Amino acid sequence: MCRLMGYVSPAKTSFPALVGDEFSDFVALSSVHCDGWGLSTVDKSGAHTVLEKKVESAATSASFDTTVASNSADGALLHLRWATKGLSISENNTHPFMYGDYSFIHNGSIFPPDAIAPFIDPHYAPLIIGDTDSERYFYLVMTEIDKHGLIEGIKSALTIIKAHGDTTSLNCMIMNREYFVTVSEHNTLRKPDWAPDDYYEIKYLSTPEGVLFASSGWNQPGWSTLENHHAAIVNRSTFEMEVIAL
Repeated sequence: MCRLMGYVSPAKTSFPALVGDEFSDFVALSSVHCDGWGLSTVDKSGAHTVLEKKVESAATSASFDTTVASNSADGALLHLRWATKGLSISENNTHPFMYGDYSFIHNGSIFPPDAIAPFIDPHYAPLIIGDTDSERYFYLVMTEIDKHGLIEGIKSALTIIKAHGDTTSLNCMIMNREYFVTVSEHNTLRKPDWAPDDYYEIKYLSTPEGVLFASSGWNQPGWSTLENHHAAIVNRSTFEMEVIAL
């Protein structure tokens, strides 16, 4: 189980600058989601994509604050990992996962982790370096995007996973230079025993400075909830947002 945060903005910024004082509340969630953190920035100009991963808690990481504050971009994803039982804590298993200009983060579990491996295009199979369900989820999404395009590809991947794997949550964020897509797809009854009912909820906030999406569990005044079994698509050129049923 993990915590997700992502943004797109008209101008280059950072998570601390865009989220404000409440960003520290999100980082504090790494006291539980403590098995690693990762950051990717995806500028819509394609100028650069930066990836930083650490196998440590963000709250106690020596480099987290500096890295997150200094990686200024007009689009970024941030992941706090709480490893699924049985999966190793390693850099190879730490999100985000990236291919081309696509960056991807996931919260949830697919059992068994390799249940969807047969459906991944052989072109992508050699790129899988970890043992997580999340990395396989990403490359299945890439496989289906190649076949159907971005949105229909994501829908197709979800259909395949739900047909062939036992899932808790398929919540994810995927970003490229043109779009930022956030998927809310989860089983509330499969949340951790200690967690509140809204544990899997994804919330969003749209401001003139940018559009933010994030997992729940921290102070989010004024944020709206992305309904379960829905996806939000943000056009990075116009900043128009469409919410669709999955």
